[in-house]
Amino acid sequence: MKKFYVTTPIYYVNSEPHIGSAYTTIVADIVARYKRMMGYDVFFLTGTDEHGQKVMQSAELKGISPKEFADELSNKFRVLWEEMGITNDYFVRTTDEQHEKTVQKIVKKLKDNGDIYKGKYEGNYCISCESFFNDDEVILKDGKKLCPDCGKELKWVEEENYFFKLSKYNDALLKLYEENPEFVEPEFRKNEMLSLLKKGLNDISITRTTFNWGIPVPDDPKHVVYVWVDALINYISAIGYEESEKFKKYWPADVHFIGKEINRFHSLIWPAILMAANIELPKKIFAHGWLTVNGEKISKSKGNAVDPRILMNAYGKDAIRYYLLRDITFGRDGDFSEDNLITRYNADLANDLSNLVHRTLSMLDKYFDGIILEPDKIEKVDDELHTLIEKNSKKYFEFMDKYQFTHALEALWEIIRFSNKYIDLTEPWKLGKDESKKDRLSTVMYNLADSIRNISILVSPIMPETSEKILKKLNYNKDHINFENIKNGGLHTGVKISRGEPVFQRLDMEKWEKVIKTNNEIKEEKNNENVIELIEINDFKKVQLKVAKVITAEPIPKSKKLLKLMLNDGSKENRQILAGISKFYKPEDLIGKNIIIVANLKPAKLMGQISNGMLLAAKNGDDLTILTTDKNIEPGSIIS
Repeated sequence: MKKFYVTTPIYYVNSEPHIGSAYTTIVADIVARYKRMMGYDVFFLTGTDEHGQKVMQSAELKGISPKEFADELSNKFRVLWEEMGITNDYFVRTTDEQHEKTVQKIVKKLKDNGDIYKGKYEGNYCISCESFFNDDEVILKDGKKLCPDCGKELKWVEEENYFFKLSKYNDALLKLYEENPEFVEPEFRKNEMLSLLKKGLNDISITRTTFNWGIPVPDDPKHVVYVWVDALINYISAIGYEESEKFKKYWPADVHFIGKEINRFHSLIWPAILMAANIELPKKIFAHGWLTVNGEKISKSKGNAVDPRILMNAYGKDAIRYYLLRDITFGRDGDFSEDNLITRYNADLANDLSNLVHRTLSMLDKYFDGIILEPDKIEKVDDELHTLIEKNSKKYFEFMDKYQFTHALEALWEIIRFSNKYIDLTEPWKLGKDESKKDRLSTVMYNLADSIRNISILVSPIMPETSEKILKKLNYNKDHINFENIKNGGLHTGVKISRGEPVFQRLDMEKWEKVIKTNNEIKEEKNNENVIELIEINDFKKVQLKVAKVITAEPIPKSKKLLKLMLNDGSKENRQILAGISKFYKPEDLIGKNIIIVANLKPAKLMGQISNGMLLAAKNGDDLTILTTDKNIEPGSIIS
């Protein structure tokens, strides 16, 4: 069996996953599913990059160890990929023992070969990007040197380092690019790397001594391996370099999918390290563009670092996967526009695909009690449909093999659109009224159902859940998803279909609420928070405010915010309320205080406990103060 090894970059645990980091993972998953459908033995790798100064500093700010910090963030990536239905075969972490041993083995091999030497590094260092920059690369602003990638201020660093002789492999890399013109794609990304090669590469620093959160260099543990060199080696450590059967079976990788910002590391440094270690090179590096959201760069401060769960809960996993590949040309920068997503959802998924399936199965129900009959009377239009399916299936395969996903989906949608047109051309509703044309009607319905079967297989790598739903309606299961089953006339007869509900329902734009807010919408919401809405006296009278004395106060187990208060509010029985004030008050400081509560608030259940009311407090910045009375007053006194 043919093998295929596909990887994503391993994601740095300095921030939580968002739709941008999910993009590469979704693409790799689609390729893995496609290759499995095509009969390949696939190994699909993803994971997290967990060493470096930035992780160490973030952990210190949280008051936890770097390993604890990395464990928490790495798990968020792992759980999200599971929830998204990503079919990776392994999840590698750079803190894995196997990975650390492999990194040390490679570094030792390079040292033994004379490709690593000790020297002193002086240069502009960006802690955020974990990268050094030459003076001609930095941005000068207000007398400060800024990082050309992230814009943060650079730090001048002088330290003893080990260096890798990258310059030694300049000519070998040029030869690689000349002899393998498709080694780096898209072509314009390859040309960027060729430009750097023609200028000449400098040796690079591959260790650090100013912090210790990293993999120690063999025989010189005060040095830790530079996070980017450490990270690159995951592609071989995860499959058991160097003697394991898995490594022998799957290496070299068929494709590394990466973002364009890390192209230099993967397309120049990584192959040079492999050359130095006498390891076969990967077959292809594919560096895609950046994803923006509604025209803006993804960032927490802009509020558009969207959790993919939010999108998938609103539109479904398959709709997001389809949109990312249909509307964004893979390799170039692309924009995730929710408006465009909705347009695609209604036009392509609801109107074209779902409508085709539901119309066809409804007519099968109506005319043949849901039973698929043998085709009988063939006409020219049937041959047109069959020819188009054959031609476009071939185009689909060619485009998928080249990672031209937008073109592949366009080829598939030509089949869907012509199948819808085939209904209009054959007019089954007229054939159904004439008993003498039942043989022609059975042929038309067979061809439509068979077309849908082919479509469901072709669409399966991109929309796996949708594919299985459609196949189930035709009385197939996911075992039918195989390229050998993509052919005209492959539909079983004599079986009963299950129409069910439409696969996609149109979104009603008058009622639909978008889940991504633009900057203007966020600003408008904030402005609305400052607008005071005037109320009538009768509105105020609906709220019953009472004085209550705190009798006991204690924390709620497993809650970081809530305290449980037992109050004397003048009634026969004490009242229990829960309040999120543990950050501001210790339980013992509250006992005996007279506080103000909303007494007629509907009870709520929090952390398994009932809260029967709410206390009043005022917030000033990050501080919070409970409202109390300035004189001793009887509990239960009404505030009016």
